[in-house]
Amino acid sequence: MKFEEMKYSRPNHKAVLAELESIQNRIKNAENYEMFKNAFLDLDDLMQHVDTQANLCYIRHTINTADEFYKQETDYFDEINPVLEEYITQINRAILESDYSKQLREEIPQTWFTKAEFGLKSMSPEIVEDLQNEAKLQSAYQALVASAKIPFEGETYTLASLQKKMADKNREVRKEATKAYWQWFADHEEEIGKIYSDMVDVRTRMAKKLGFENYVPLGYLKMQRLDYDKEDVEKYRENVLKAVVPVCTALYEKQAKSLGYPDFHIPAWDEKIEFVSGNPAPKHSRDEMVQAALKMYQDLSPETGEYFEKMVNQNLMDLDAKPHKAAGGYCTGLNDYKVPFIFANFNGTNSDVETLTHEAGHGFQAYSSRNIVPASVMWPTMESAEIHSMSMEFFTWPWMKDFFEEDTDKYYFSHLGGSVKFIPYGVLVDHFQHEVYEHPEWTHEQRMDCFRRLEKEYLPHKDYEGIDVLERGGWWMRQLHIFMNPFYYIDYTLAQVCALQFWKRLQDQDPKAFEDYKAICELGGTLPFKEIVKKANLKVPFEDGCLDETMDSVSEWFKDRNNADY
Repeated sequence: MKFEEMKYSRPNHKAVLAELESIQNRIKNAENYEMFKNAFLDLDDLMQHVDTQANLCYIRHTINTADEFYKQETDYFDEINPVLEEYITQINRAILESDYSKQLREEIPQTWFTKAEFGLKSMSPEIVEDLQNEAKLQSAYQALVASAKIPFEGETYTLASLQKKMADKNREVRKEATKAYWQWFADHEEEIGKIYSDMVDVRTRMAKKLGFENYVPLGYLKMQRLDYDKEDVEKYRENVLKAVVPVCTALYEKQAKSLGYPDFHIPAWDEKIEFVSGNPAPKHSRDEMVQAALKMYQDLSPETGEYFEKMVNQNLMDLDAKPHKAAGGYCTGLNDYKVPFIFANFNGTNSDVETLTHEAGHGFQAYSSRNIVPASVMWPTMESAEIHSMSMEFFTWPWMKDFFEEDTDKYYFSHLGGSVKFIPYGVLVDHFQHEVYEHPEWTHEQRMDCFRRLEKEYLPHKDYEGIDVLERGGWWMRQLHIFMNPFYYIDYTLAQVCALQFWKRLQDQDPKAFEDYKAICELGGTLPFKEIVKKANLKVPFEDGCLDETMDSVSEWFKDRNNADY
């Protein structure tokens, strides 16, 4: 079935709540294990159907945020989701307390139980209204960013489409485009700052009601960090400063030298310019790239070929940037149909290809684990999920010539360098959020100051001369995750370290690398992060020496390669 043929039907919340109540009674009053298990499976089926409708709504709303019908439907889900979440929490409590739960533990993955226990700690009837308010604030931020209309060179751009001009070969063009981009954030700073202040308030209020000192521990529970904690993250942060930032500084020195700057400080409008000859860009149209990707996945393995054929034939991708389309890219699931969906904002840069590989990695994992029971553990937790997406970017390297032609070597240099340089930024975004939620009384200006201070530690190459909003620490206002998914960011960096280990195995021509990758895709969310990493025969990023060893491999690859060579 093609995506446009998938019928959206608003779930009647009264009927759903009645069904949930019936399931809860069946669980509490089950006379034997079979009755108990059937009620459990019916719960899973019901919620997968509700999720499918919610995701159909979300996809169609984000494709066109100006569509009034799906805007209203999104508002509806914003209202009912917290109520459903509270009902699910009550049912999960009944499951965990049942005499039959021991037998269930022998049949389904332990991760279901850990997630359910986390859910009991992070949900209460007291916070339903707060969750509804949080969802409204998230929708407000997303709509504001999607509504951006930026005049430039006689045309009107969105934030996504302007980024091609920000990477233009002509320095004056990209300088003015960069200033226009950030001027939009400066013009809307008060509004964005107010939305975020309200978010911090509502999240802190929820945490206090649930008995936490601040939002940080609640954020960890909601991110379902099953087998690592804040102390692991703090240690990892320190190791990133010691092992990764110096490697990144060396890469920025190479870049600055090729651009004619005396040291590693690079102006905002030149930061994305890695080569005087211009950044690598795909040589083909959207349709041609999709066809090249189809051939690539068919060549990579029978499994990836089958998966991507379905994505193409069923129109399960919406890739072009367009007015009123929400920012960013994502992959989500349509569980009733056992297929994923990929959303992107192509803008003619090399990020288009990275999206086709990154989001396709998420989709391949979802497709590989589509038959896991219960379906609620089909998707892994976020840091594990990003291993699949980021590693796929490297597994597809042998086919990059089909996208970049003579720029292929330039793409390898840019992609590997960008993957490494992302790690300090990702850790910065996480560190910033820890500071914000540990100091909920801060003003907008104090948050700006904090971000700029941390930026100087993790990203010492930044030079914002001439862009006041960035000088004051405003970069974070463009980072969607900070608003939509608090604490969902360090996950990318943990996964990147794992993906770089797969990259090294590919450099070493390890024949088992892709088999290990497929194996963890099939696992879905049946294991926690550290165990998934070990199943892939990789080192856990928190381990002593892991970052040093990984960065040594990267430094060796770059040793005789320079931006000026391309």
